[in-house]
Amino acid sequence: MIILTIFFFITAIFYSSIGFGGGSTYLALMLIWDVPFYIFPIIALICNIIVVSGNSINFLRTKNINLSLLRPYLIGSVPFAFFGASLSIDKNLFEILLFLVLLTAGVFLLLESKSFNKDKIIIKQIPKVLSVLIGSIIGFISGLVGIGGGIFLSPILFLLKAGYPKHITSTASLFILINSIFGVAGQLTKDIVFNEFLNYWPLFVTVLIGGQIGSFLNIKFLSNKVLAVMTSFLVIFVAIRMGFRLVT
Repeated sequence: MIILTIFFFITAIFYSSIGFGGGSTYLALMLIWDVPFYIFPIIALICNIIVVSGNSINFLRTKNINLSLLRPYLIGSVPFAFFGASLSIDKNLFEILLFLVLLTAGVFLLLESKSFNKDKIIIKQIPKVLSVLIGSIIGFISGLVGIGGGIFLSPILFLLKAGYPKHITSTASLFILINSIFGVAGQLTKDIVFNEFLNYWPLFVTVLIGGQIGSFLNIKFLSNKVLAVMTSFLVIFVAIRMGFRLVT
């Protein structure tokens, strides 16, 4: 448990520094450490909520969130996040899906890192129907696996040139927060052993502290570009580690 807690701490630092929660990596770490499979998603989602809550509140307070950009993606994602989270899947299928999610997310983060620090950005108007569709797909995958989905939404918004970097970062944080809340609601429709779930409370304390440190690093020291590259390598490393687990 001590080593797992340390890894959760490191994950929270890296992910919070670029506005994410870290759900996908929490899931992979729990899988590697043989945490009971049926409580994976709810632990990861609650860790997400803890890590991104502070950033989301700050973004809302400073009016740094473009709600018109966020709204159609949430309209699509929220019901599907709840629906996906309410479904039960086989552990082997879960491992394969998580491996694919991690590998894709790592590549997306590398692509996203190239979009940081660009002075001249031409914002494009994305059709609302397309935004809702993208949100629905991300929401379903997020709910099914147990992540917030921002690690997919943010790079997609950058690639589509749907907003300025500060708006995309804040949009992804609030997207993760709301998606994770509805994901937890969906998980609660299934049989979960709360006594065993509560045994992992040190993880929640750890990500709370790590999340605050990550936010501080983002503000004071490292650029978003550097942090995005570092986080992408972390995600890809964990994906490779999972890949070895699947084939051995």
